[in-house]
Amino acid sequence: MDDEMLKIYAYVSISSYRRKTVKVLEYGDKTPTEIAKDSNIRINHISKVLKELKDTNIVVCINEQDRKGRIYLLTDFGQDIAGYLEDL
Repeated sequence: MDDEMLKIYAYVSISSYRRKTVKVLEYGDKTPTEIAKDSNIRINHISKVLKELKDTNIVVCINEQDRKGRIYLLTDFGQDIAGYLEDL
């Protein structure tokens, strides 16, 4: 793991919300509502976490122009980070 990946791994792993969100997205793309349901995290927290993860290039929204039903998935970098995280 290089220095950049180590920093991002630490950033994700210190937050249970970020860690759970990445682990849920590891198995496929989802809407924020589906992520909230699968991770038992309230939707308002999921929205904040997705913005943070998007800013660090871990997730990407594939239909950003839509107001409802946005779909998020892990980037290749995000998949690498998810692989290092322990199972929940």
